[in-house]
Amino acid sequence: MRILSGIQPSGALHIGNYFGMMKPAIELQTKGECYYFIADYHSMTSLTDAAERRRHTRENALDFLACGLDPKKSVFFRQSDLPEVTELTWIIGALTPVGLLERAHGYKDKLAKGGAPNFGLFAYPVLMAADILLYDSNLVPVGRDQKQHVEITRDIAIKFNQTYGETFVVPEPDIREEVATVPGTDGQKMSKSYGNTIEIFGDEKAMRKRIMSIVMDSRTPQEPKPDADKNIVIQLLKLVAPNDVAADFANRLRAGGLGYGDLKKAFFEHYWNYFAAARARRAELLANRDYVEQVLRDGAGRARAVAAKVLARARKVSGLGS
Repeated sequence: MRILSGIQPSGALHIGNYFGMMKPAIELQTKGECYYFIADYHSMTSLTDAAERRRHTRENALDFLACGLDPKKSVFFRQSDLPEVTELTWIIGALTPVGLLERAHGYKDKLAKGGAPNFGLFAYPVLMAADILLYDSNLVPVGRDQKQHVEITRDIAIKFNQTYGETFVVPEPDIREEVATVPGTDGQKMSKSYGNTIEIFGDEKAMRKRIMSIVMDSRTPQEPKPDADKNIVIQLLKLVAPNDVAADFANRLRAGGLGYGDLKKAFFEHYWNYFAAARARRAELLANRDYVEQVLRDGAGRARAVAAKVLARARKVSGLGS
């Protein structure tokens, strides 16, 4: 089984990235042949500063390795090191119906929030489909919000196979419902574009301040909160604290007597401790940046061995080249 996923370097990685994609991807390293990449082409739909893109690409790669990605178990690479993906985007894009892309939730949500309706944003699902199909991927670990993109990939692969003959593996999404969508500090989905994130490797003082500034309702500490499980901080605490600890805080909130400030302080401590080992590993990697770059170069070479064969197959059946 071949597993594929990517992460976009449009800013510092946050715990929504970690629990929604990175942690499941790392755990899957023992379940199959894993291909993971830094999606720098994708970042071009939202980031136009070239220096920032390079910096975030390097930092995100370093962060992923610090969190447990093992280059001996996974093929880890930079998306733009394999331009084959852009050629495949055109090949499959020529068969992709406009209506299919117009229905993409990501595109509609970005427009609703004032995003510019550019080609990159509109064609984002086609590039993502090329990412997946280029490596004969069977399984794609994604957050619930990305499920539709995998479904679009399946539609594109099926249409191409029906038009030109069996060419692409039709992938399946792998979604863990309990962590598929991580709430941000404002209650929306945690996202760099919403400015509501809690960074994996953020500065201790800044992260404490951000967590303590999470807006709660106006109920007093003494009032019972029967809706405790819907509380943002309780939802976040469940991710980083042992089950019995999170359950205890939820029960105390329901019963009344627990202040929101104390709840936030408890969440910060558990969050900070949860990533302590990863912070230590990151400090080691930070002192050896050449190693991180070498991992990406080696990964690109291994990925190209597969990508070249798949692209050649797609070119042949569609009548391209000699």
